[in-house]
Amino acid sequence: MSVWPKITTAAPLLSGSKGTLVSVSINVDPRHLESLLEALAQVSFPINPQIYHDALMVYRFADGHEEMEATTLVDFPAYAGQMEEVRRAMESYRFDAGAIQATTMLDEIQSASRPEPAPSGARYVSRYRVKHRVAARGAVVG
Repeated sequence: MSVWPKITTAAPLLSGSKGTLVSVSINVDPRHLESLLEALAQVSFPINPQIYHDALMVYRFADGHEEMEATTLVDFPAYAGQMEEVRRAMESYRFDAGAIQATTMLDEIQSASRPEPAPSGARYVSRYRVKHRVAARGAVVG
């Protein structure tokens, strides 16, 4: 007889009383980074963000072409149950909650950039985040 619960999922779980552990990524115009950090300071749990100043948002279109946009990404871990508080804090500072991407921590650790579906009415079909611009033949993309 074991005191440990029997978990039948194929993947291990990273969760706590507030839900699944997620990796949160928020894209922001560099000029508004300070305001975003002020908004995030309003949540009730500590945030120690990783900031990527040389990031890209890559938009994929129906015809297969991609367009890149330089951005700043602010990443931090949180629990799924805390995401509504993050959204409210961002909206109180007039940030679009659509800038948030939350990925389970295991998926974040185990895979490269994951495509996000486009919101209704968007010109693109999906987008993904690149935390560091890729150097190609000595040039920086973007």
